[in-house]
Formats: sequence, C-alpha cells, structure tokens
Amino acid sequence: MHQSVLLSEIVESLRPARDDGTLVDATVGLGGHAEALLTRYPSVRLLGIDRDPQALAASAERLERFGDRVTLAEGRHETLIDILKKQKIESVSGLLADLGVSSLQLDDASRGFSFRYDAPLDMRMGPESKTAADLVNSLDERQLATILREYGEEPMARRIARAIVEARTEAPIETTVRLAEIVRSVKRSKPGQIDPSTLTFQALRIAANEELIGLDKFIDDAVGVLEPTARIAIISFHSLEDRIVKRAMRRLEGECTCPPNLPVCGCGAKEVVEILTGRPVTASEEEVQRNPRSRSAKLRVAEKLLAVSS
Repeated sequence: MHQSVLLSEIVESLRPARDDGTLVDATVGLGGHAEALLTRYPSVRLLGIDRDPQALAASAERLERFGDRVTLAEGRHETLIDILKKQKIESVSGLLADLGVSSLQLDDASRGFSFRYDAPLDMRMGPESKTAADLVNSLDERQLATILREYGEEPMARRIARAIVEARTEAPIETTVRLAEIVRSVKRSKPGQIDPSTLTFQALRIAANEELIGLDKFIDDAVGVLEPTARIAIISFHSLEDRIVKRAMRRLEGECTCPPNLPVCGCGAKEVVEILTGRPVTASEEEVQRNPRSRSAKLRVAEKLLAVSS
C-alpha cells in the first residue's frame, strides 16, 4: 500500500498563509499529502498537478469526498505558471513538490521502472516522455556514459555504456531484465550492497523524464506566486535534486552566487524567502522501518517574506 513520505512533517510545515487560501500540490501522485492537508486545513482549496494520467485518476478517486475544494490538472510541475493561469489562480497560500517516483509507478511492472520485474524498458512518468529503451538503443557510447555519470553518479559509467552499445548490436535492449543483466556483467556487488544496476536505472529514469531540467526555474516560479508568509516545501530523493533545491533556496534567501573575485555583486541576489530548515528534514527511524522508501527523502522548507529586499 502506498505510504506518503514525511506526511506529518508536511502537514505541519505547510500551514497555509490564509485559512481560505489555495494550496498547490505540484506532484499530487496518489493524493496522500493532498488528503492530509485538506483534512488538517478544512477551509483551504487545493490544486493538484501531475504528469501521470494514472496518478491523477487515482487521486481523483481518493479526494472525491472533498468536492469542489479540489481541482486536478494534468501537466508537469515545471509548467506551473501556465497551469495557474488556466485555472485563473493568481497567488497561492502554500506549495508542495514531492519529486520522487510514486509507488504507483514503481510497483506497476508494466511501467518498467524497476529491475525487480521483467518488463518493457519504459520508465515514463507521463506520455510525453521518451522511453528508457529509446535512450539505450539510440544514444552513442559517449552520450550514454554522460547520462550515467551525471544523473546516476555511476563510477563505471564508461564501461557500462560500452557494454550497452555492444549488446544492442546483437538485438535491441527492450526489457528491464536484459538491461540489468548487461550492467551486472560489468559491475558486481558484494552481499548487502545495492544492486549493481540501481544507479544506471536511476540515471535513465531521470534522463527519460527530464526530471532535473527546469527544476531551478520551477522553484523561482513557485516562490514568485506565493503570498507573503506562504511556504514552499520540497521533498527530494537523491543528491542531484537536493543540491538544486538547496542552492535555489539559498539564492532566494539572498546568497550571492557571483565568483568571489568580482568587486561588485552582479547576480542581483535578493532576499525573498527565509529558509526554515537549516538541514533537510529526514524520516524518523520508525517511518523508515514502516516505509523503507522514505530512507532517502529530504524535505526543505522556506517561507516567503512579508517584504522583499531590493
């Protein structure tokens, strides 16, 4: 059964700036966080966004009892501003983005996200994305190695990329099991270590869905539409996402990003938010035991200032 990560922490962190305001769940998934927020704050409305039609259908059923307090929209969170315009929403009282892959996607073998199942090598979060099979069968060795190194932080990226290119000369790589076997032929693990193909699957999923593209701008856009004292809460699940979120929030807190040798600041840093989480909030030992997928979750929260510095 799907368990929403850091649920109580989100409910307490994302108190709305106005009791009758609008909260945005920019990655609504199966609706767990949305349900808890609507229950905790009975006068707010909620806009739920997701790129996955299956997730939206599931969340619509889950949130049906809240009636017209809920609006759901299909789309990527990176297109937040366009979605808000279509819904005629000018400002929001709080915003959540849970950047992880949902249980719906991981546990559905046909989606091809996991090497635990023999399935088509798909990995698409939404119908607009390329499949992982498209990538492994069309990119050259250098391009594949770059994806594995940058998105998977895979130390054996070049060797794995070479093995993929060699293997596809025999037949296209079309299943999760075949890709995992190719990776394991190059990279072995000791008992107790993660599966050798874990980082490769992560990298291909990120690349196929363009998960990191536009994340920095999304945070800027989200903060831009927040009402004064409204909060933004973002959950990330790997270091690449968390690094982008951390830097974006620090920049919006007024941290200068110019090279240290510049005599005058040229980045135009302005203090727009106050970061409320000096260190990211992580799951308790109890939650990790109950839901192992929460182990890597990191929550960062910032609050928009009453007055923006000039």
